[in-house]
Amino acid sequence: MDITRFIVTQRDKALLVGDYGLYRKQLSRRLLVVRKKLKYSTKGRKYTTPIPVTAEDIASNHEFIHLLLLTAERAWALAMHMKSTYATDSSAQGTTGSTKRHIVSKLQKASIYAARLVNLLQEKDKSGASTESIIEARAYQQSLQGAIKFEKKDWEHCLQSYSETWLLYTALARSASTKQDDVFKDLLASTIDPSMRYAAYQLKLPRTISIETVVARYLQQADNPYVAEVLKSIPNLMQEPGATAKNTATGESTDVPKAITWRSRKVNLEDAATAQALASVSAAEGKLTTFLAANLELDRRAKAAAFDGVLISSQDAVDAVKTAIDELTAEGVAQGDPRMQSLQITRTAVNYNLVEWRVGRNRVLCGDQDGATFETESGKKPRKPQADGKPPVVHEESTGRKLTRLKDRVALYDSTLQSLDSVQEFPGVAADRAFVSELEAKKAYFSSLRCLTLARSHTLHGNRRNSLALLARAAELSARSMSSLRAGESTTEGVPKLEVQPAQVQSLQDLLERSVLQFRALVELDDLNSAAAKDKDKTVKAVPMIERMNEYPPEGVDLKNLVTYPPKLQPVPVKPIFLDVAWNYIEYPGRPKKGALGASDWKAEEAASKTEGKKEAKKSWFGFGR
Repeated sequence: MDITRFIVTQRDKALLVGDYGLYRKQLSRRLLVVRKKLKYSTKGRKYTTPIPVTAEDIASNHEFIHLLLLTAERAWALAMHMKSTYATDSSAQGTTGSTKRHIVSKLQKASIYAARLVNLLQEKDKSGASTESIIEARAYQQSLQGAIKFEKKDWEHCLQSYSETWLLYTALARSASTKQDDVFKDLLASTIDPSMRYAAYQLKLPRTISIETVVARYLQQADNPYVAEVLKSIPNLMQEPGATAKNTATGESTDVPKAITWRSRKVNLEDAATAQALASVSAAEGKLTTFLAANLELDRRAKAAAFDGVLISSQDAVDAVKTAIDELTAEGVAQGDPRMQSLQITRTAVNYNLVEWRVGRNRVLCGDQDGATFETESGKKPRKPQADGKPPVVHEESTGRKLTRLKDRVALYDSTLQSLDSVQEFPGVAADRAFVSELEAKKAYFSSLRCLTLARSHTLHGNRRNSLALLARAAELSARSMSSLRAGESTTEGVPKLEVQPAQVQSLQDLLERSVLQFRALVELDDLNSAAAKDKDKTVKAVPMIERMNEYPPEGVDLKNLVTYPPKLQPVPVKPIFLDVAWNYIEYPGRPKKGALGASDWKAEEAASKTEGKKEAKKSWFGFGR
């Protein structure tokens, strides 16, 4: 006998495509079919006393339960249709007295049929109904009673009826299967909880109290066998938040906190949603700590992925506090009200906790020592073996890959510094000078790491002078941070968050001092080499360009050193082979030695050369001339 599922299914099918008027028409047609099927229809006159349904009828056929439920739902649908019609009609003056009485009358009719069903099911010997079916029928009947009191604006009795409904449906949800559990939870979230919240608001109850507290306050336990039966099976069903362990969103059981501490202040958690969200954060933190302690060999990306759960829970807590503050602001509560002050302190605490986990995740992604060390990663081994059978060659990490990794680290440091800047905007932080001093020291520490990473990127580009300047700036920031954190608190080692240990700052300071000395020496060597190169260039450039025509200066021609001006007296080479008058009197290597020739010898030799020239001359190409 799935009474609740039958009702919810009928409503969802009709309201999905129409309104309450269409739902009432569908119920009328369905009721006519059921009556004909059960031979329960009355013929003859229009107004005839209906045949009463008995417990034996229910035992013989469960359609009699549907008959009573459909009759009650038709009356309820008519009441809701009239209420929604007047609520959406802008021309009307609201729900009048006669209409209000008509709505209450239809709700009372639905409640009468629901109560009749409960009385019939209580006769277990005749009806054969189970305890769960009786509790479902009782919860349905009490929900209709709560709707009647809601329309009459009898808020106290309305909360009494709805409290019993909430208790019964919650008990059914805990003991039912997964599919049935969803039905009960949807009914509670869509109908029961909003009505209880509005009735509690009309009774001037604080919005921060939980539904469990309202139920425990207004539930009538005396002479109520249904409540006694439920509490007997689930004793802790009505206990307030913080009195027992509750299930978080992940299904784990954890204690709901009653107070939260921020710096030297401790405030009580009056908002149930905020307390439950903080309980979820505590459960996620414990889960993360256990995971990291059991998986020390994981890479940094896998460890950073484990932070997602605690980050989501922390963000939910921030949203819950903001919602509570918005509700008090909408009610006109002043900022000086104690409730508003407590929520503002809670807001600062949960926001700072969220920033801590974000920074902790960034520190895990940066690597060992918050990214102070930078080790070269080896390349990936080829999957396929080489054809010659030799072991695969693993190439060293390229410069582009190193620069990409350094760029990612700089982005993480920028995110961390931005988060630290946002902390100073939280309520009450600017007035706490000691806390602001701690934030500035932590900001200097991460800024020093950022400068160190930028210096390494300049080193890969070959700009050692820029690297030295950045390293000097990093050493200055690290020294400032160390002086502020030296007297600070020392926390235990565990999951990295925003705490910075003095030992970490000292290690970074030592690394930076060694790096500064190293790069000073390198820059000095570069300066010496540059000066020597410049001296050499000056020596070469002292020779005029006209005397270095066989050279091509890569830096360009010095137009101021083309020739020597004014000219100096110096020997100029001429053509000795053709113009030297002592040609015949100089012995050259490879030439036989000859004496001096006289004038007669010159003439004889000249005549012999002419005769040979005549013999060798030809008149034409083919041996005959003109």
